Amino acid sequence: MRDTKESRLLLVLLVVMAFALITVDIRGGENSPLDRPRQVAQSVFGPVENSVAGVVDPVGNAVDAVRDSGGRSATIHRLQRENEALKQQLGSKDMTRNRAAELDSMLKTAGAGQYTIKGAQVIAIGAAQGFSWTVTIDAGSKDGITRDMTVINGDGLVGRVTTVGPSTATVLLANDPDFTVGTRLEKTMELGFATGEGNRPMRVQLLNSTANVHNGDRLVTFGSTGGKPFVAGVPVGRIVRVDPAAGNLTKTVQVQPFVSFTKLDIVGVVVVGPRTDPRDSVLPTRPAPPATAKPKPKTSPSGTAPGTNGDQPSGTSNDPSSGTSNDSSSGTSDNASSDLPSDNPSGLPTDGASPSATVQDYNLTVGRESTTPTNTSGG
Repeated sequence: MRDTKESRLLLVLLVVMAFALITVDIRGGENSPLDRPRQVAQSVFGPVENSVAGVVDPVGNAVDAVRDSGGRSATIHRLQRENEALKQQLGSKDMTRNRAAELDSMLKTAGAGQYTIKGAQVIAIGAAQGFSWTVTIDAGSKDGITRDMTVINGDGLVGRVTTVGPSTATVLLANDPDFTVGTRLEKTMELGFATGEGNRPMRVQLLNSTANVHNGDRLVTFGSTGGKPFVAGVPVGRIVRVDPAAGNLTKTVQVQPFVSFTKLDIVGVVVVGPRTDPRDSVLPTRPAPPATAKPKPKTSPSGTAPGTNGDQPSGTSNDPSSGTSNDSSSGTSDNASSDLPSDNPSGLPTDGASPSATVQDYNLTVGRESTTPTNTSGG
């Protein structure tokens, strides 16, 4: 269309008509005269609009997806990284707690034995020594580690150092078949030699074939000259089986190690041994035996207790003139009363204490002390 006076006039008229229709529609409110034409227009153009939108919207959505794909991918990767970081934090907290507990237990063991240790962590299992039970630790010659040093943890003997590098060292575990250590039996001090048996209990040969040993007895290391390869007093294990001697010169026992060799993490290398042999002081305290309930006194079928009128033992009488009495204030026998001084025939203290309270705990007999508990009516 050319830009002429007619076209401009037409444009002005259209604008004026649009404003007029808008004004009429607004002033009419709900009763606007334009509602009917509007409904007709919606019924005519609505399906066309929906059809056009069904064709155009997928194209627009695809364009938007392509445009936003970079940002969404970056968001997904960021959320995945945050999720992995949270998982690692949760796992590291559990691992930190476990390692703190292991370190605390190891320090207590070292303190009880007066061992100077160098802490290390197991970083590899099974070095190049074939099928030997070995581990590699992250401490070496730069940390003061040398060959034939004792390795312990909070439970007891782990092994000994066999090879040393600048920053790592190899430890031969105590359950290796090539591992042998001198042992001393708790309390009895019987000597022997323990040998590793892999996953099975260690085999210990006691030098005394007639040694009195029992299941549950515990062993510690005997110690070497200069503390190498073993320092004294390190817990080794407890006896789980005693093999018959059968006329042998030695006695063989099976010992379950205190250390779990498949769960090693934090260990300590003993760089300086104790000044004196700690003996059994490094062994943990044995748990106290469970308390047993005291038996209740039996009663006769008639409901009276033994020693009363209903069920009276032989040789006793309720008669005050008899030689013995059922009165709890007596507490002495006929033979003992014959030796008592005449001014204290009862043989009990005369400082105002109740006779029944004295007899409640112990029987007092002249000439000897007896600690047998007494069941009396006064108690």
